[in-house]
Amino acid sequence: MVVVDWDAVDMVCSLEFWRMAVCWTLSLLYSHLYLLLAPRLSALFPSLLGPTPPRFPRRRFAPGPSSPIQRPLGVITGASSGLGAAAARALAAEGYHVILAGRNPQTLTKTIQEIKKHDQNACVESFQVDISSIYSIMKFESSIKQWLEESNLHPSIQLLINNAGILAKSSRVTADGFDQMMETNYLGAFFLTNIMLPLLKNSPVPSRIVNVTSFTHRSVSHVDVNMGNLARENLHCLSTLGKYQFAQTYEYSKFCTLLFSYELHRQLYVMDPASNVSIMAADPGAVATNIMRELPPSLKRLAFLVLGFLQLLQSPEIGVDSIMDAALAPPEASGRYFFGAKGRTIKSSPVSYDARLAETLWLTSFKLFEECKARVVNQ
Repeated sequence: MVVVDWDAVDMVCSLEFWRMAVCWTLSLLYSHLYLLLAPRLSALFPSLLGPTPPRFPRRRFAPGPSSPIQRPLGVITGASSGLGAAAARALAAEGYHVILAGRNPQTLTKTIQEIKKHDQNACVESFQVDISSIYSIMKFESSIKQWLEESNLHPSIQLLINNAGILAKSSRVTADGFDQMMETNYLGAFFLTNIMLPLLKNSPVPSRIVNVTSFTHRSVSHVDVNMGNLARENLHCLSTLGKYQFAQTYEYSKFCTLLFSYELHRQLYVMDPASNVSIMAADPGAVATNIMRELPPSLKRLAFLVLGFLQLLQSPEIGVDSIMDAALAPPEASGRYFFGAKGRTIKSSPVSYDARLAETLWLTSFKLFEECKARVVNQ
């Protein structure tokens, strides 16, 4: 007897599936071809294409004997599995004191046990936080401050990696009133960064923010501010009619993360010479994680099979390299888009460099941030 997976059949018949299958694959191929061809094409047509984006070698933290920071402190969201757990292991190996932040205390504990199994001297802590909740984010920040004080550590952090993300198949609205995928992938990172910014600025050594984005942002080809595409109601819940456009919402959330990264770079690194905070975007490419857990298992297996055949699928241990490149790059790499490991950077989509668009998104998001904070304080 043949059992038909009607959920998979229904998805294959949807535009969202073909958007993922075609647009996302082409976007990923474009990024890899850029790595391969950009140096050659830039040499042939320097006036047209400009210089090839540079590579940035990793720099290990080397404190002086009188430095108040002997072991840098790094915070990673979504650290219970996948890329977040891989980043935690890599940072611990680099000598960081790593704070794993995630929703599930049990999986965080399991990740810490795995890290300790390979290195008993690793300094790792875990804190529970739901990035899709401003209340949880504010509680997390308060817990970090209290822990720093009780541990007699300098009241600062040196690294924040905004890695938490989801690919939600259905429309869900958070307690803050936002689309869950938008708040988890973008707004939560925006809120957390702004709340943690005083601790980053307070660092006596250069500090770093790494925002994990995705090649899928290239599918967002045009955004018209005047048409309200960045209006507050769209950040609350993108889909109000018909089926949930989860693929477009995911692309849009990663595109917003990129705009946010570039705008924060302009505010902190370009316009404020006194700031010691640098901001990088990191794209790990296609990685075999559990982010597609809400999709039909047969389609998830098919996607991994095709990506593996094209030699585009990576393990978390390999995919994390671009994140680590960004985390350990020199400060002058601020504002760069890391992709492809080996310290390499590439250019993101042309529309992602629209400064006016980024400023509009920032102002809209910051207003929502202030409103959410006030609502929590007044409860």
